[in-house]
Amino acid sequence: MNQLYLCSINEARYRALLEAAALPDLVLTDSVQDATIILADPPKLAPRIEKATQLQWLQSTFAGADALLSKPRTDYTLTNVRGIFGPLMSEYVFGQLLTLSRHLPHYRDMQEGARWSPISYRGLTGKTMVILGTGSIGAHVASTARHFGMKTIGVSRSGKSVTAFDKVLPTHHITTALSDADVIVSILPSTTETKGIINLETLSVCQGAILFNVGRGPAVEEQGLLDALDAGYIQHAVLDVFCHEPLASSHPFWQHPSITVTPHISAESFPEQVFEIFADNYRRWCNGEPLNYVMDFSLGY
Repeated sequence: MNQLYLCSINEARYRALLEAAALPDLVLTDSVQDATIILADPPKLAPRIEKATQLQWLQSTFAGADALLSKPRTDYTLTNVRGIFGPLMSEYVFGQLLTLSRHLPHYRDMQEGARWSPISYRGLTGKTMVILGTGSIGAHVASTARHFGMKTIGVSRSGKSVTAFDKVLPTHHITTALSDADVIVSILPSTTETKGIINLETLSVCQGAILFNVGRGPAVEEQGLLDALDAGYIQHAVLDVFCHEPLASSHPFWQHPSITVTPHISAESFPEQVFEIFADNYRRWCNGEPLNYVMDFSLGY
């Protein structure tokens, strides 16, 4: 009998889904020490991971599991959720991008004063979007960009070609990619290689690009971004993730006129979608089949 421990802000919902699914040979336990399987939000479980002495497999409810990957323990199988965040990320990126490019905040302000004040704009067709990270999320954002007539350049560790992109460059050619960017979207995980990769030096090749960070906060070197904004290399930054969350009320990002801050909401882990992935993986686990979306502790994703 497999013992499952839940550790999530959505625990009540997961309990209901488990009861309805009636997965075979699976019982819930309230003891992390007894759990052989855990379904968890990584930041919530991280302080207790060492107590899970019987753990064999952990299903993360998030795409990113850096709160667990930063721990020394690697004697279990860690899987994450993939394939469900691409549409949500695309909604966020293009909602914000169209808001900026079509000057929608201006028109809201003008409406309040009953003022007719049109501003010229350029459409997205023909512009270049550089996406840092070419996995399932990056590929979905790239596909959406193509529907708007944009050129798409991907940047990845390997530089391997991906269908959704016009071309993909390896990470060591990041400045080559960014020099062509009208829009930059970072979907990078938090690893030693990605930490601070978006900085004043790499952004200095840009000419007024709009930057999005929807991956992980440490990919952006914060002072470097502020300097790049002041120098005009970056026109506007839309930031959903940060080095430290929640973002401190004293942080300069809050009041900067060229920064949009949102509280890590670009793509939520909806329990119903996460549970489908967990249930499929559980059946694989019981049948001795390879699990989907296994994370590599050495790579950090």
